[in-house]
Amino acid sequence: METVIQILNIVNIAFKAGQEILDVYNTDTVNVEFKNDESPLTIADKKSHHLIYNQLVNDYPHIPVISEEGVIIDYAQRSHWKTAWLVDPLDGTKEFIKRNGEFTVNIGLIENGTPVLGVIYCPVLDSIYFASSEIGSYKLTDCTENLKEIDTEETLLALSQKLPIDTNRESFAIAVSRSHFSSDTEAYIQAKREQHQHVELVTSGSSIKMCLVAEGKVDVYPRLSYSMEWDTAAGEAIVKYSGGHVFNFTTKEPLQYNKPQLKNPFHIVTRSK
Repeated sequence: METVIQILNIVNIAFKAGQEILDVYNTDTVNVEFKNDESPLTIADKKSHHLIYNQLVNDYPHIPVISEEGVIIDYAQRSHWKTAWLVDPLDGTKEFIKRNGEFTVNIGLIENGTPVLGVIYCPVLDSIYFASSEIGSYKLTDCTENLKEIDTEETLLALSQKLPIDTNRESFAIAVSRSHFSSDTEAYIQAKREQHQHVELVTSGSSIKMCLVAEGKVDVYPRLSYSMEWDTAAGEAIVKYSGGHVFNFTTKEPLQYNKPQLKNPFHIVTRSK
């Protein structure tokens, strides 16, 4: 990495952004705008973006930031970037608006098109998933209380659970999107039902589904619908360093990041290929 990055610092940035989101979430009404692609946008998205962007630029001035709510730099310039942050300040805005709690803050770091660090904070669950190529993947619960006591990476790791976490499931569990269920996903599920005696569907919003794969609560998450690089960079790092895999549904190759177009191909997130 160009700069020494302390995972605890990124965890704290994600946590603070989550508190900004909760301040809006806990109000009586939330005003919703719509972007050019008709996706929803709230003041919570904006507040989280500004906090994360300003903190990353201040702490790591030589690493550019690609954020869903920021200005997307032309690829002619981005193509020269070896390292970049990929940020979704509020992943799951639809779930935020529905007030079902299934939204996250995603901060990922890529090097040469590959995720090497990821932090995902689930504000309502008060849980943070974090990972890097150097430490592996972890989950910290009760963040509001625990982060008050954590001032070193060693303490952070000591209070966190290493991923995956052992489970005694007998069923083959598939994570499915609450807001992006496609006919291709339905066909994929049917194929798995023909392969496994017991198939369980676990429905969730945002990048929580990728965290469930990393944690071992589900076996696979087929994302056979629209998504962007900032939706998956942090989650892919957490999955990968827990021993899981993320690959292009068609080519079976790893996903690439900071492409000319920042849209992801259909892909599979799985504990085993």
